[in-house]
Formats: sequence, structure tokens, C-alpha cells
Amino acid sequence: METYLETERLALRRFTADDADLLIELDSDPAVMRYLTGGNPTAPEVVRERYLPNILAGYEKWGGDLGLFAAHEKHGGAFIGWFILRPEPEGPLDEVELGYRLRQAAWGKGYATEGSRALLGKAFTELGVRMVWAETMSVNHGSRNVMKKLDMTLADTIPTPPDMEMIEGSEHGGVRYEITREQWEQQ
Repeated sequence: METYLETERLALRRFTADDADLLIELDSDPAVMRYLTGGNPTAPEVVRERYLPNILAGYEKWGGDLGLFAAHEKHGGAFIGWFILRPEPEGPLDEVELGYRLRQAAWGKGYATEGSRALLGKAFTELGVRMVWAETMSVNHGSRNVMKKLDMTLADTIPTPPDMEMIEGSEHGGVRYEITREQWEQQ
């Protein structure tokens, strides 16, 4: 399996057609899905028939450089979740979203910061990215703390999408953080 990116403790790789069960298991944990669906799992057929094919199509669309990447611990190989580095569907390739979804067993170990920091480095030094952004719910303090550790700046507040209004804390809306190549280079 070809490695997309390595950190001290993590190896990121492209997903394959055989990885549906990893995504299904991740999205079945109510705590993982708390700020995404209110804790409701993603139906396995949705993962198999829509999510995974879209992930694989993204690699083709962006030459394998951008998309959603499976993250494994280098020591032992455990799947810990995924990281995302990709533009909006029809957006410019030099403005990309950074994100992650990690299994509970991987929480609190610094993996989100470690993987995200490495992806920022790759984006700004190898992929010609000008700006990276990330969004989360205002009440998702864990993700907001990661964005702050990455020296991303709070750029905007965003309304809660209608399909997320049932989620605890949705009345507070969301936040968007950004970092430009110039800001990253000054760190």
C-alpha cells in the first residue's frame, strides 16, 4: 500500500475499494458522529454506494494529490480514522479544506494536530496551495483547539446547515478557520 504522507506516528494512504468496513465502523460510533449527525450512524449502504465511490473519484479528479486519506498508526498499523485535504467540488485547487474524523481510541493523543500539521506542510510546500480552511460547529471545542494549535485564525462564523439543526449546540452555528501560505511560512 503506497503511503501518501508520514508523520512521526502516523501513515496516511489513499482509501481503496476494500475499505468500506473501516468507514462504516468509524461512522457507526455515536460519539464520533456527535457534531456531524447528532450521533446517528451513516448507513452502510450509503458508505458503500455513495461515500466510498466519491472518495475514489476524488483521487482521479485531483491526480491523487488531494482527497480523503486513511490514517493508521505506524506502530501496529491500527486504523485511527481519516484526514481530508481537498478543494470545494468546483473550487480552486489552491484553496483547500482541512479536516479529520478519528476513532475514539485515537482521541486525546495529539493525532489530529500531528496529521493536520503535516498536511499543511505538504499543501504549502508541494501542492501549490495558497490557503487552507477548516470548519466546525462553534461548540466543538476539541476541533477548535486543534485549529488554534495549527495557528489557523478564526475567519468567520457560519450558519448551521438545515440538516444539522437537530444537533446539540447547533443554535450557536459554526466557525471557519483559515491559514494562508504566507502565515504558515512565518511560523
